[in-house]
Formats: sequence, C-alpha cells, structure tokens
Amino acid sequence: VQPNNYSTFYDDQRQNWSIMFESEKAAIDFSKQVCIAKCNSSPALDSVLYQDLLPGEGQGAEAGDSLEIAYTGWLFQNNGLGQVFDSNVNKDKLLRLKLGSGKVIKGWEEGMMGMKKGGRRYLIIPPAWAYGAQGVAGRVPPDSTLVFEVEVRRVKLVKECSALDGQSVSSRDSPAPSPVPNSDGFSAD
Repeated sequence: VQPNNYSTFYDDQRQNWSIMFESEKAAIDFSKQVCIAKCNSSPALDSVLYQDLLPGEGQGAEAGDSLEIAYTGWLFQNNGLGQVFDSNVNKDKLLRLKLGSGKVIKGWEEGMMGMKKGGRRYLIIPPAWAYGAQGVAGRVPPDSTLVFEVEVRRVKLVKECSALDGQSVSSRDSPAPSPVPNSDGFSAD
C-alpha cells in the first residue's frame, strides 16, 4: 500500500506491479480481498497473515511500545468474513496495549509489530494464535480463525519515553492476560 491510492506487489515471477485505484476505499477493499485470497490459497494457516491498508507515518512500533487502537473483529467463515464478534470503533474508548506484554492474543502481538501512527492493517489470525480449542464462550467458537481490521491512533515509543524523562517505562496494567482484546484493565502510561 502506497500513498495516493497506489498498491504495489510482486507476482510469482518476482515482477513488480503497481496499481492505481480511483479512491482510497477501492484500494483498501482490494487489499482486504488480497489478504483473504492469500488465506484461502494457503494449505494450512499456521501464522498471522497481514495486509497493510494504510501505511501510517513515523517509526514502526516494536516490543515495549504502547499503542492506542480502534479495531473490529470478525469470525472467518465460509472462506470470508463472518459475523462481527468484537469492535470498539463506535465506542469512546480505544484499546490501549503495550506490545510484548502478553495482555492480548498472540496474533495481535505479532500482527501489530511495525505498525505506525495512522496506519491501518488487516489481520487474519489462525486459532493457535487466537483463542485455540477453548474459544470464548458466547462470542468465539472453538478453533476459530479470526479477522481484524486495526487502526493505530496513537503510538508511544519506549525510546521516546526513556529519552524524555530519563527513566524506563513501567507498566501498570493488570497482571492477568485478557482473553478478549478490550480496554478493561488498561491504564495510561
């Protein structure tokens, strides 16, 4: 995904292609479909698939950095998007998380790495990287593949915090990992 509604990709012969779309929405919709096609064409999904929808600006997030995120999560059903099982898009609170803290599912930890402020990404997360065989009662059936669209609204880099106040950042988050990504138990650093 590139600025001004461009997307670039390599084909099977490693030839580089560039496509310009008429609108940002068309470019984003195409990128989502590419990610779903990658998932459907892989023999076994054993890691997180992700597709950038908007690149964002600034430095990419790494382990230890804090993010504030708007997201929507769907069940992956019948080779495409199923029902929404969780979202904070129309809520007042953003999800706050510190990458690498183990407070969210492993697929989020992996899939959010490198994201930048203002960036949007599409994640397809296999069951082993999500809620596995147990699922989440009443929301996520056992062994479900999940799809998330995530947008980073704010990034607080550990390096910036350390440089500004001369001390390392400590987490005041609750010690137990949350089974479902939500804003409960998170506090501002």
